[in-house]
Amino acid sequence: MSHRQTVLLNSLSTELSQQLKDRIDNILLEIIQPNFASQFAQGAPELAGFREAIAQSDSKDDINFLRSFREFIPITNYEPYRPFIAKFLVTPCMEADVKNMFAPGLPYFLAMTSMASRNAPKLFPKYRPPPHLLQQSSYQGFFPSDGTTLAPFSSRYWQVLKIDCEDGQSSKDVAVCSASIGILRMGMNWDVEHDKDRLDLWVPGRTEPYAISLVKSYRTLSILNALFALADRRVTTIRFLFANVFVIFLQYVEDEWTLLVECIEKGIIPDVEDLGDLRAPLERHLTPDPVRAAELREIGPPVIQGWAVCVWPDLKQFVGITGGHAAVSVPKARQITHLLGPSVTIKSHGYGSTECGIARVYPEGNPNTDFKVTFRDGVVEFLDVRSNEPSDRVLSAWELVTGGHYEPVVTTRNGLWRYRLADVITVKGFAPDDGLPIINYLHRRDDSLGVAFGASCTESQLTDAIVSAAQQSIGQIVSFTIVLDDRDKPVTYGYLIELAGELRSCLLRQDARMAINQLFDNLISASDDYRIVVWQGKSRKPTIRIVNKGTFAGYHRQKCEQTNITVSQGKVPVVVFEPAMKEWLLERVVTEL
Repeated sequence: MSHRQTVLLNSLSTELSQQLKDRIDNILLEIIQPNFASQFAQGAPELAGFREAIAQSDSKDDINFLRSFREFIPITNYEPYRPFIAKFLVTPCMEADVKNMFAPGLPYFLAMTSMASRNAPKLFPKYRPPPHLLQQSSYQGFFPSDGTTLAPFSSRYWQVLKIDCEDGQSSKDVAVCSASIGILRMGMNWDVEHDKDRLDLWVPGRTEPYAISLVKSYRTLSILNALFALADRRVTTIRFLFANVFVIFLQYVEDEWTLLVECIEKGIIPDVEDLGDLRAPLERHLTPDPVRAAELREIGPPVIQGWAVCVWPDLKQFVGITGGHAAVSVPKARQITHLLGPSVTIKSHGYGSTECGIARVYPEGNPNTDFKVTFRDGVVEFLDVRSNEPSDRVLSAWELVTGGHYEPVVTTRNGLWRYRLADVITVKGFAPDDGLPIINYLHRRDDSLGVAFGASCTESQLTDAIVSAAQQSIGQIVSFTIVLDDRDKPVTYGYLIELAGELRSCLLRQDARMAINQLFDNLISASDDYRIVVWQGKSRKPTIRIVNKGTFAGYHRQKCEQTNITVSQGKVPVVVFEPAMKEWLLERVVTEL
């Protein structure tokens, strides 16, 4: 579908620049003045210069406070925060030891990174935001809609930390979970102590009853979400964190189509694993609907173009991340757009991370790629990744240049100080109404790929290369990942891909044999570094191996069940470093191109 496009400003006027500076200064003061009293701000060696500057001046002088922040707060990574976060994991954990650790009070939950990389997950305490922010729809667990929303989630947590309160009598339970689930719990006031008391709850505007979110099994969670969504004709919005996870969800729908329709007709919950005491409340929510079942039988499983709008006639939009790794499922005429149909708008959630939300979708631009910087969770500053100046020179939003490449650093309401995100964005321009930067995400700023593979292709370049090769020669890809292919010297990128169609049909295509060369040419064209190391004999052509159908659904299932992350959050990393997971994937290889 076409999108209305607003002409962006190439640069800021003096007036807009000053308005933006004043706005950012006010928000920054709102964050750093209360957080300055935290244990971290008062104890971290990295902030010693800032503490000394404030001690030698009038701490109530806002101009001086901001000047000292910009002069003395260094760029930080996770390491300075690690010993302070570790105090939450001590048993027993006393309130006095962790109160005001990063922000005033105790955190509502600890957010856990996705564990998609080879590193252990990082934890970030999250505190209740000011009331005016908590009322925003992104904290409420549902979004304005005329009908209902299909948005599978799991309210399960990785673990619960017990904090013994200062009164010596009571304690507070703090969940360790994904950021999305923690924010949902916080917005809905769903404390972990009373999860079982909500078994009969059905949040208005959602397709599924609350009890489904307590299911542990990935397969069961997917099947039950599909059951209740198919039974509901009123769906207007589908929301998944990653678009390619929706493709895997549809695989379950296709595989279990006959069973799902029969259950809708009879009003019964299927015989699936890991239900236990959840079956009874779910059965109370599902009533027999032979008319709906007949409609679904007439439509058939998710195969035909526009299948989704046949099943849900009022469907208006699909919301999910469609760039990066998810792009394998989204290009025009590919599986998602084929099944949704041309009348359904596809747009992203926005741009952010576990640490901080960065930008929301800019509706006057491309809803998949254009984001407007926001200050809900914190203030975003930037490092110029192309600059010859010192790498720690920090730029404010009004100092950015259209076309520049920058790494965001964030100072957050949850107590991070100039924390680097290791992403790279580019500035597309500035919004004409308020001067805020309109940005596009480019790729991760990470040298680990270069160390492992001998060539520094970015994740975006690796993804774009296989997406292009698939369009030209391989056919529809469900998902992919890359492992270190060290079967020969020198090492290279070993692509593992799962095909949407039949393997035999792919291999019979004349141009399938050209896939390796096309992939190689794409990487050579995209990365000067890769081209040089190939010429130097330090790398070679990439390889492509095809894995069994359902391999990446199995990967998602394992990760979600191991870490209790939501079904819509789970993602396959572009590169798998973990030896056990690499071995598991290679066991599922059926052929090599």
